[in-house]
Amino acid sequence: MNAAASSIVDVAFALRGSNLPRDHRLALSRALTDALPWLADEPLAAVHDVNLVHGGGEPALLSARSRLVVRVRRERAGELAALAGRTLQVGGAPLELGAATLRELAPHSTLYAHFVDAGAADEAAFLDAMTDELRDLDVRCHHVCGREQHVRGPGPALRGYSLLLHGLGAASSLRVLERGLGAHRLMGCGVFVPHKTAAAVGE
Repeated sequence: MNAAASSIVDVAFALRGSNLPRDHRLALSRALTDALPWLADEPLAAVHDVNLVHGGGEPALLSARSRLVVRVRRERAGELAALAGRTLQVGGAPLELGAATLRELAPHSTLYAHFVDAGAADEAAFLDAMTDELRDLDVRCHHVCGREQHVRGPGPALRGYSLLLHGLGAASSLRVLERGLGAHRLMGCGVFVPHKTAAAVGE
């Protein structure tokens, strides 16, 4: 799937550390905006959830392949990459950022977000809201809602669902990657990545 290069990129940091809280979205967002206050004022900035070793233990272990990935405007990528070598405190766990690598956004016919904030909506109302947001982005596709989840928020816990979009054209896919869906993008909510199959829904 071909598309023009996006004005938004991902900056991926290698990580040095042993563990993170399993529910680390809020703490990671706060650590990053403390280190780079301008992130809070970037409307298209987003922070990917850090992949952790599966299981129910707390805290969760980092794997050798764990990365911190932050989505920003291309012109901000250099400022963000300057965090390499810094250590962030994330929920009491030290997280040292290694070398930064720039990754171009790659449109794909199927995109997946692990958690999209639903606010007070139930599943049916959530899907209606997603349909409206996609229409506002001029995106036509099919969507499949996964299981309900709860994560720590700045106030009450956030409630949301995983969401898979499929049947996307290149331009539409890029718009979703750039804009995301729902709220709390700096907490990793509504941040989409390419996905090869629908198997992830419900994970």
